[in-house]
Amino acid sequence: MEQTPLPSTLYLGMDGTGIPIRASELTGRSGKQADGTSKTREVKLCTIWSAEARDEEGHPVRDQGSVSYSAAIESAATPDASEVRSEFSERVLRETSRRRFCQAERTVVIGDGAAWIWNIAQELFPKAIQIVDRFHVKQHLSDLAKALHPANPAQAKLWAQERFDQLDDGKLAALLGALRPFMKSTTNSSDEARKCYHYIRRNRHRMRYLRFRQMGLCTSSGVVEAGCKVAIATRLKRAGMHWTVLGSNAIIALRCCILSGRFEDFWERRSVRQEAA
Repeated sequence: MEQTPLPSTLYLGMDGTGIPIRASELTGRSGKQADGTSKTREVKLCTIWSAEARDEEGHPVRDQGSVSYSAAIESAATPDASEVRSEFSERVLRETSRRRFCQAERTVVIGDGAAWIWNIAQELFPKAIQIVDRFHVKQHLSDLAKALHPANPAQAKLWAQERFDQLDDGKLAALLGALRPFMKSTTNSSDEARKCYHYIRRNRHRMRYLRFRQMGLCTSSGVVEAGCKVAIATRLKRAGMHWTVLGSNAIIALRCCILSGRFEDFWERRSVRQEAA
């Protein structure tokens, strides 16, 4: 894969998904349980792909065999004054180096609104185009529509569609203007409206979907989400499973090698290291 000619555009996606971990390895960790404890650890995944192909409507389509994965239970955080990169940042660097990401004519980072994704993107790839997954934004708007019109699903759907159209047409100022009045209401939906407003306002430069379509770019993180499911969830989130961090990372590494088409290379490198030892 690494020796093939580089496509004009390479995409880097990052995301995280929780897996069940043994209680003995969760002592002292805070989580989302009612008592503040945790039952999971987050696997962070990065994936790289190209999408030079086009469907019948001219939309970019993931190129067959272009996707590679790398993932582990690792932290993406470092202290503000630290001169050392996080574990996951180093993983992203290794994968992007392997795929010659920075050598591509155009590079794109796609993710949801999580701050750690954009922190890594800005630190490692400041010249890359940053895009928030369009369907994540629409899900936020859809959830808000239901909160604003809980007793009228038809009205909620209509309101959401109007916001979708503004988003797709690049009318972000109008979209924010449509949200602003609901932030000041005295209903329970005001908090939801405020969160949605600030989410869009904070990421608006990553939501220029009309411009991105004109540039022929993907605006969906479907490849990344599929990776979370195929590489992680289908193997490590089965009924009754509880992993150790060491054990889960070992399985994740093997699955990423297999799905990235690097399984034979993995064993060749392992044989070389054993011979050298």
